[in-house]
Amino acid sequence: MKGTINAVFEVDTTGVFKPLYIDAPTDDLKKETERIFASLPKVKPATFSGRKTYAKFNLKIDIPLQEPKKYKAETDFNKGQDRTNKELIDNSKELTEFEDVAKNYKKFDNPQFKSSLNLAFTHQNYAVFDALINQVGSNNHTATKPYSYAEVAKYYDFEAVYQSLAKTQESWLGRKFWNENLIAIQGENYWFTLNPIVDFRIGKDTKSEASNTFVNTRGLNVQGGLGQQITFSASIYESQGRFADYYNAYSESIKPSGGNPAIIPGIGIAKSFKDDAYDFPMADANIKFKPSEIFDLQLGYGRNFIGDGYRSLLQGDGVSPYPYFKINTTFWKIKYTNTYMWLKDVRPDVTVDGTYATKYMASHYLSYNVSKKLNIGLFENVVWTNTNDRGFDVNFVNPIIFYRAVEFSSSSKAGNAVLGATAKYKWNNKVNLYGQFLLDEFSIGDVKAGDKSWKNKFGYQLGAKYYDAFKVKNLTLQLEYNHVRPYVYSHSNPLTNYAHNNLSMGHQWGGNFRELVGIARYYKGRYYGEMKVTFGQKGFDFNDGTDNYNYGGNIFLSYNDDRPRDTGVTIAQGNKTNIFITELQLGYLVNPSSNLKVFGSFLYRNFDPTAETATTVKSNTTWISVGIRSDLFNWYFDY
Repeated sequence: MKGTINAVFEVDTTGVFKPLYIDAPTDDLKKETERIFASLPKVKPATFSGRKTYAKFNLKIDIPLQEPKKYKAETDFNKGQDRTNKELIDNSKELTEFEDVAKNYKKFDNPQFKSSLNLAFTHQNYAVFDALINQVGSNNHTATKPYSYAEVAKYYDFEAVYQSLAKTQESWLGRKFWNENLIAIQGENYWFTLNPIVDFRIGKDTKSEASNTFVNTRGLNVQGGLGQQITFSASIYESQGRFADYYNAYSESIKPSGGNPAIIPGIGIAKSFKDDAYDFPMADANIKFKPSEIFDLQLGYGRNFIGDGYRSLLQGDGVSPYPYFKINTTFWKIKYTNTYMWLKDVRPDVTVDGTYATKYMASHYLSYNVSKKLNIGLFENVVWTNTNDRGFDVNFVNPIIFYRAVEFSSSSKAGNAVLGATAKYKWNNKVNLYGQFLLDEFSIGDVKAGDKSWKNKFGYQLGAKYYDAFKVKNLTLQLEYNHVRPYVYSHSNPLTNYAHNNLSMGHQWGGNFRELVGIARYYKGRYYGEMKVTFGQKGFDFNDGTDNYNYGGNIFLSYNDDRPRDTGVTIAQGNKTNIFITELQLGYLVNPSSNLKVFGSFLYRNFDPTAETATTVKSNTTWISVGIRSDLFNWYFDY
C-alpha cells in the first residue's frame, strides 16, 4: 500500500500529545496513528515569556515507511571539515597561492606607452613630439594638458624611441640606472612602476652674499594601471633649497599667513631651513577612470594647463598643486574639458583663527577642429567663495551652462567670471600659429569712447612655432607675445581673485604687463639644449607713503579701491619696470624611464624699475647651476 498520512497535533501545557486531525488512506492506518500518539510519553511543554503554553505541529508520513536520508548540509559540512583538516590545517604542506600569483608575472613591456596614463607635462618633455602631433590633418586637441600616452602614441612611437635610446647593459645596476624603471611589475590586467625622484643641484648667484644656491630633493614616483580603464600616478617630494637673491625675495614677498617665511612658486608653502634656506615638501597625484573612448574622469592633486604656448593666460601651471576633478569628453571633432578645483587664499587679510580661506573654481573649455588646419576653443571660468555658507555652489557644476549668466543670476559680485578664446592655425607641417584672448570685464561703451577705460580688462597672446627650423631636424623655434591690461585677474572682492596660494592661476606675472618670449629647443638622442629670452614691461605699485595707488598689477587688491584714474589706463602704468631674462640649459637624458636628466644652466636677469621701492629693487643677476633632476613638472624661474 502506498499513500501519505497527514497529522495535525498539539502538545498541551502538561506536555501531552493530542491529535487534532488525522488523514490517512485507510481507517486501519488512522487508528494506528491515534494509538501511537496515545502511547507517546509526556514531554516538556513549550513556554512563552516564562509561562507554559500550547504548541501546534504538522506531520507528514509516507507509506511505506522509508529510511530517513542523511541531511545534505551535514554531509557537506563533514566533507568541508575533512578538506580543511587535510589541506589547510595540515602544517606539513604549504599553499601555492603566492607562487600562483608570481607565475602570472609577465615580462615588463612598457604598457604605459599604450595606456591612458597622464604623461608628465614639461615643455622640454613635450617638445620631442610637438611637431608630430601638430601635423596638418590631425584630428586631436593639443591645448589641454597634460596629455595621455594614448593620445600621443597615435603620432609618436614611444616604444621605438625607447629602444633607440637604450644602452647595452649586462648588469642589473647598469640597466636600472641607464634604461629601466627601478621596480616594474606586470601581470594579467595590471602593472605598476616605482622610481626614485631626485633633484640635486648646486649653483651660484654671482652678486649674492650667500655662498651658493642649492636644491636637495628626494622622493618617490609610482605609476600603474588596473585593467584597461584605470590608471594612476603619485609623487611625493621632500626638498630643501636656497635660490638666487631675486627668487628668494619674490618667494618671501608672497609668504602666507602664520609665520612661514615664503611660498616657493609652483611648489607651495615653505618652512625655514637653517638660517637662509627653505624646506618645501610637495605631493601630486592623479587617478583616471576611462569607461569608454569618449569619456575620461580624473580625480587629482596637481596642476593643469590650457594653451599651445609657453605661457597660458587662461589656466597656467605656475601655481602649487591643488585638488581637482576633471571630465574630458572627446568625440567627432570636439574635445570638451570640465575642471572643478578647490583653491586656497593664504593671505593674512583672509586668514581666520589660523585657517586659510577656501575658494572654488570651475572651468570648461570647448575645443573644435574647424578644418584640418584650424582649431578654435571657447573658455569659461568662475571663482567663488564660501560666503554665507555657499560651499561648492551646484549652480556651477552643470557642465554646459554659461557661468557669466549664472554669476549675474546669483549676484554679480558673488563670483569672478572670465571668458576666453583660443585659436591655432597650422600653416603647414613646419609652422603653427596660435593665440589666446582673455576677457575679464568689457564695456562696449568705453571701448567706443576710446578713452582706455579701466573696465576694459582683457589680455591676449600671439605666438608661432617653427619646427625643424632652417632644415635642422629637431630644432624648434618659438616666438610669443603676451599682453595683459591692468586689473585683469583681480576682482571687487579680493578673495575671489584669480589665484591660488598667492600665485596667479593664469599668467605668472599677474596683470599690467607686456612680454615677448623667444625660445629655441633642440635635441638629438639623449642630448638636449634650450635657450629662452624674455623682454617685458610691468607696472608695479609704488606704496612709498606718498603714492599708494593701485595701478592694476597686484591681483590681490580690489579693483574698486585706490585707482589713480578711470580712463587713460595703459600697460605698465605705475612704477614701470623693464625686465630682461635670458636662460640657457644644456643637458643629457640619463634614464628615459624615470626622465632623469643631468644639466647645466645659466640665467641672467636685469630688473630695472623707474623708482626703487621696498618691493621693486633694481638688480642684475647672474645665476649658474649644475645638477641632476627627475624632470616631472615645469619649474619657472623667469619672474
